[in-house]
Amino acid sequence: MRLAYMVPLLLFLVIGVGLAVGLTLNPHEIPSALIGKPVPQFSLPPVEPGGQGLSTADLKTGQPSVVNVFASWCVPCRVEHPLFAGLKQDNLAPIYALNYKDKPEDATGWLGQLGNPFSRIGADRDGRVSIDWGVYGVPETFIVNGGGEIVCKHVGPLTEWDMDNKIKPILRDLKAGRAASVKC
Repeated sequence: MRLAYMVPLLLFLVIGVGLAVGLTLNPHEIPSALIGKPVPQFSLPPVEPGGQGLSTADLKTGQPSVVNVFASWCVPCRVEHPLFAGLKQDNLAPIYALNYKDKPEDATGWLGQLGNPFSRIGADRDGRVSIDWGVYGVPETFIVNGGGEIVCKHVGPLTEWDMDNKIKPILRDLKAGRAASVKC
């Protein structure tokens, strides 16, 4: 009879501990199994006519780079987009993009309206390459070291604080030949 009373109590304690642990986690920090690993093998056609697509080889140039996953239909992508124009002016690293599940003409129009800070843009029409990168949704931003290894993943739209306190310091460290000292 006592066991019948203990089962709900034990179940309540297990659920309570699970919730308590879950509340201590930061929902904006989604771990990536690809941190410290080479970028996936891929080759994407360009979004813009006459533009340059994006491939694995473009990310193994000996210099760090930034890869942003965006789409013209993504409202948070529009919000973070001006930050990439500022990053381009800082000239810390080339900025590349994966255009996720978008029509090339929509992406071209969007970039024409907002400006194009990207050196190369790969058209990931079916989303397969983004899945290989471990993308959960757009926008997501990655920092890749000169050897083509992913060193940072930011999920969601970047803010000015993220750019100034996370992205730029990591790029400066990588550009100076130091391992990134700022946790992404």
